[in-house]
Amino acid sequence: MIGSLTLDQLRVLVTIAETGSFSATGRKLGRVQSAISQTVATLESVQGVNLFDRSGHRPRLTDVGHALVTQARAVLAGATQFEALAASTREGVEPELAVAIDPLVPTAALIDSLHALRAAFPHLPLSFSTEGLGGAERRLRQGNAALAFCVLLPAVPDDMVALPLLGIDLIPVVSAGHPLARLGRPATRADLGEHVQLVLSDPAAPHGPSYGVLGTKAWRFVELGRRLDFLVAGLGWCRMPEQLVSRLLADGRLVRLVLEDDPATGPGPLTIYAAHLRDRPLGRAGGWLLNDLKARLT
Repeated sequence: MIGSLTLDQLRVLVTIAETGSFSATGRKLGRVQSAISQTVATLESVQGVNLFDRSGHRPRLTDVGHALVTQARAVLAGATQFEALAASTREGVEPELAVAIDPLVPTAALIDSLHALRAAFPHLPLSFSTEGLGGAERRLRQGNAALAFCVLLPAVPDDMVALPLLGIDLIPVVSAGHPLARLGRPATRADLGEHVQLVLSDPAAPHGPSYGVLGTKAWRFVELGRRLDFLVAGLGWCRMPEQLVSRLLADGRLVRLVLEDDPATGPGPLTIYAAHLRDRPLGRAGGWLLNDLKARLT
């Protein structure tokens, strides 16, 4: 009951609108017509409005009746969602799942997993955010995300559980029209220092550690896509996920740089992790999403 309003009254009102008559509503709800009429009369009396025009052969919804039927449907849907959420929570599903990702995380498999998650847990409130480099980890620590797909540099923190999902190869590239593309030899640090490096960074910590920055002329980006636009336009060089730029390399718009004494050649691919705080274990839905994504990436 909501004050003097009950969900049963709203259900009767919506059913009348759907069936077109009091008698059909009684049959559908298993009640006598007089009980349906009494419910409507009580609802009208308590709310102080006329829901039906009774001047014709059968009652017809008034304008306010039509408007309140719409509201009644919304309230009933909310009540159904309320009950479903309570039931799933009793079964170990978290009341809400917040997911955050860093810009270097490939999204195709993640999108498929999120579609599958919605089908498996249709009543789960799900929120999703894309962050600048380091932002997904920060959202975990702030309690604004339960699960992050991210790069953890320089190492996995002790207070996190981090599962390696995949490695991505970052390769140095530049536009075909850029001066670095016409060197005809491996680029030295001195060569790179004369040109802009397009760097992914954490907007919340602009003066934090800069991994992989080889010069002093750095333009900083939060979005991988916008950085790619600047790269193709010839405004600088950077390291990009090989899969993301393979087509641009094939059609000649980008050129792979060979760097002399490249410090990034040793560690191998950059690892993307699925991470959560050690003292905040995942619920059923978070664990399900993680397992589904692992299967798609394997």
